Amino acid sequence: MTSPVSFSALRTFVEVGRQGSIKHAAQELNVTPGAVSQQVKVLEARFGVPLLERGNREVKLSSHGLRLFARIAPGFELIDAAVQTFDERRPGPRSLVVSTTPSFAACWLTPRLGRFAAQHPEIEIRVDTSVQLADMTSGKVDIALRHGSGDYPGLDAALLLRPQLVAIGSPSLLIDGPLKAPADCLRYPLLQDRDRVDWSTWLEANGIKPARNASKGPSYADDALLIQGAKAGQGLAVVRDVYAAHALAAGTIMIAVDAPVPTKAKYFVVTRPDRLTVPKVAAFRRWILSEAGVV
Repeated sequence: MTSPVSFSALRTFVEVGRQGSIKHAAQELNVTPGAVSQQVKVLEARFGVPLLERGNREVKLSSHGLRLFARIAPGFELIDAAVQTFDERRPGPRSLVVSTTPSFAACWLTPRLGRFAAQHPEIEIRVDTSVQLADMTSGKVDIALRHGSGDYPGLDAALLLRPQLVAIGSPSLLIDGPLKAPADCLRYPLLQDRDRVDWSTWLEANGIKPARNASKGPSYADDALLIQGAKAGQGLAVVRDVYAAHALAAGTIMIAVDAPVPTKAKYFVVTRPDRLTVPKVAAFRRWILSEAGVV
């Protein structure tokens, strides 16, 4: 008689397939990497075939593993969705996980979350920050706020914001008020983005051939840090207006010169289509679109 297949081992294998990493699967399952490896080995011994191709720093599903994953992963997604549906019906606070970039969280989302909490005290928001789009199929993230083209296959993406690049500085640096022309910015120290391209992009869009010093100056990893540098009077910065809005309203920075430049990428509210009718997801989606003036 053939021995039964361990449900726990199958669940672990599916998580390794989703994450592409034993370490990350262990984090998701709240177990040790050694426990994950052992569960996969149990399956490999049971089926008599290798399910993973193990490298020095990563693992990939073998051809056998890919076939098994394709057959059983949809079943676990259905189980996860069913459990999540019943979780939604439990009394008490409901948790909503929102994934976005560190800059968007710090500059745009966080200052507004108090209004959502006032409207929906029964929903507890957890903000996760990451540069890359979170895995929306895992069920670990309810909504993602992302900057891109809006092309997210299999996901619902609603347009949230159309950002523009703006030049900013502190009132203490721009003591005579806004500058008269974009080229006047080149007379000041320039604070740079990580890739040192935003100043050149902004200047060229305003008909100015960037000078050599347009890419010189201290660089910062994200717009939130650039805005802090501008606040401190270290120089002028080019940032997305959606990040600068809160500081501009507070008067800690000002527009250096009125010459905004639209960006190609936009901000979207991203979620799984089957999650659109979940009350907490629908409530947050409706609220954030209203905050952005979309609805």
